[in-house]
Amino acid sequence: MPHRRACDLSVADRADIIRQSEIAAGLDETMVAKLAAAASAIDFRRRRFVYRDGDTADAIYLIARGRVKLCRSEPETGREAVIDILPTGTLFGEFALFGLGDRQMCAIAFEQARLLRIPVGDFQEAMVQSRTLYDYTFRLVGQRLARSEQRVADFALDAIPARLEKLLHELSERYGQPGTDGVLIDLNLPHREIASLVGSTRESVTVRLNDMRRAGMIDFVDRKILIKPPLAALAPA
Repeated sequence: MPHRRACDLSVADRADIIRQSEIAAGLDETMVAKLAAAASAIDFRRRRFVYRDGDTADAIYLIARGRVKLCRSEPETGREAVIDILPTGTLFGEFALFGLGDRQMCAIAFEQARLLRIPVGDFQEAMVQSRTLYDYTFRLVGQRLARSEQRVADFALDAIPARLEKLLHELSERYGQPGTDGVLIDLNLPHREIASLVGSTRESVTVRLNDMRRAGMIDFVDRKILIKPPLAALAPA
């Protein structure tokens, strides 16, 4: 499947993608088939917009391959505030379900990605027919709102070093690959994007990361961050 174009995928191929995603648990085959028939598969090159702030919110997306960055941007200055980086198998664009009008943030392919696009009306109909999908979707919304509220609290209460450590713990839980030397965060994040995630500047983040490296807390491996013990053993606050 990775070598086939998205437009060549059959309904059965799209159903396989759904079965391997986080929304599949508890869905019966009838519902999987219904979503697969409604969906279309689209490939996005790295850094290409899936949608922009102000676009019509008319679909839900499921990441079949790759990762997607959610952010807010300031067109006049080019400044960007990174909200999250989502892994394969994740649903996003869910606020389209609430009929709030246009998109309030941007979604960008963080790396080469393949997505399933499900029209919002078809997804809403599926939610009516499947209590499992209904419960999952509202649980997802709640989790993302809770994460956003926690980040606001962290920005208000924590200094930059504490925010950075919390971010590294979170990324290690979501993208970590444990090894003998620690936990490697399998995500190639430029310092400017780390800075955006913690509400700081690239220069400040670079200084702090270098301090952590000298202290033996982290290391850099192929432009990725390796979290070393004992920092790797600590649970996020």
